[in-house]
Amino acid sequence: MLKNKKKWIFLGIVVLLLLVFGLYRYYIYVTQDIRAQETAAILKAKQETSLVKVTEAQKSVWDTICWAIEGLDKDNRPVMVWVTMDEDGKVKSGEGTVHEELLSNGISENQVREKALKEIPDVKKLKIVPGMYNGQYAWQLFYWSKDHYYYQFYRFSDGQSIGGPFTLPNR
Repeated sequence: MLKNKKKWIFLGIVVLLLLVFGLYRYYIYVTQDIRAQETAAILKAKQETSLVKVTEAQKSVWDTICWAIEGLDKDNRPVMVWVTMDEDGKVKSGEGTVHEELLSNGISENQVREKALKEIPDVKKLKIVPGMYNGQYAWQLFYWSKDHYYYQFYRFSDGQSIGGPFTLPNR
């Protein structure tokens, strides 16, 4: 009886480990495309700019698909690099595909957050992502206010509002 119980415990552990491994492999499979896009954008940014260390990479999709990559340049200064992508998730070719700015040449995420909290009444669930809007480098805000979700854009260089607020419909 004891041998039978040990056998079932062992079998249960093996099944559990196989299930965990299967879920892990499924996660890798599902995220492989986005990871490949991120890697391609980072490689392009490192090839064409002074970026040497990446601290964060975020995808932004509005009128232009781009990856905004934050990091340090060869002089250890904080920079932001925008890499535009095509609809297939490939880095676009040609001039203007990659743009680099020192973070000190624009307003920071914290400055945008402070500005938004002052200007937008009852803002909740504020998410700020670097991106592009109508060909301009911008901070994209996504937030909840007055029973709706909104998108709004602030220009990276000077913090001026350049788009929005765009109201998302309630369900």
